[in-house]
Amino acid sequence: MLEYVKGDIVEITPTYAVLENQGVGYMVNISLQTYSAIQDKSVAKLFLYESIREDAFVLYGFATSTERRMFLLLISVSGVGAGTARMILSSLSVAELCQAIQTENVNAIKSVKGIGLKTAQRILVDLKDKIKELDVVANTVGMAAPSAPNQQIAAEAVAALSMLGFAATQSQKVVAKILSDDPALSVEQVIKKALKLL
Repeated sequence: MLEYVKGDIVEITPTYAVLENQGVGYMVNISLQTYSAIQDKSVAKLFLYESIREDAFVLYGFATSTERRMFLLLISVSGVGAGTARMILSSLSVAELCQAIQTENVNAIKSVKGIGLKTAQRILVDLKDKIKELDVVANTVGMAAPSAPNQQIAAEAVAALSMLGFAATQSQKVVAKILSDDPALSVEQVIKKALKLL
């Protein structure tokens, strides 16, 4: 069982990071929250979850142990897989998700792409008592100001959305509209808005 990996960030996108440790490169799937936390660093420590299937061995990484614990709670809910849990944690921070569960805000959870009413309700019911052990203080990760021109941000956002399973043409339209409305947004902010619109 792998607990965490610490190493040099060789490559990073809004959906995955490659960390090199002792000459071994680990490709780790990440959420937007983790991307936001480590994007400007050269070295990172990611808490891991191993998804081992017959056809694949996939690593999911989290900047904090709290985010990993929330991920584990989400995948314990019937009908929520690792990909869906990552999508939820890319759309909502741990604090926002905890607040939505505590206040039984089914619409906040249902706003995540791929989450229907029944799954949202199941998350609320299953996790209402379990999230108390997380001790989450409502704080949000500061979003970094964009350091690249809009075209670069748009390209990264569309690439990330494609990796998450959205059609490129639809993603391009949505990303273009978001950036025309607010050109100062960072990549992760664009993706977060796009996830609500796609």
